[in-house]
Amino acid sequence: MDNPFWKSKSLHQMTEREWESLCSRCGICCLHRFYNFKTGKTLFTSIACRFLDPEGCFCTVYESRFQREPDCEKITPYNVMKLKWLPKICGYRCVAEGRDLQWWHPLVSGDFNTVHRAGISIRNNFISEQDIRPADVMKYLLKRPSMILFYDFS
Repeated sequence: MDNPFWKSKSLHQMTEREWESLCSRCGICCLHRFYNFKTGKTLFTSIACRFLDPEGCFCTVYESRFQREPDCEKITPYNVMKLKWLPKICGYRCVAEGRDLQWWHPLVSGDFNTVHRAGISIRNNFISEQDIRPADVMKYLLKRPSMILFYDFS
């Protein structure tokens, strides 16, 4: 593509379909996380929403996700810059910050599996919330998520 939409349009000019296609299906935003008010940092767990498909790292109830999961947070052109927990590799964050999408992003590669082959997704690196006891949540806290999942969460 000579002039892809993510380079030629502002976030607010994108259609909903274009905006949604910025998602690489890495699954990181489906991980449970806690905000530490003392440090101002977001703490990630390796626990993912029960609706996350383990192979494709996409939401299996996407159209009704907000009704089925009240804690699900919608990423929009209006709030993307406020969501500091989004990793630097996130397609939404990349475009919002004026950076280009990486070679493994499905919009660049033309293949949803390149994000997994590149080791960017959380495929095989999470446990579903339905497979743990609530009392055990803190056992799944990631001390160094960038080391464990190969991301920079700063």
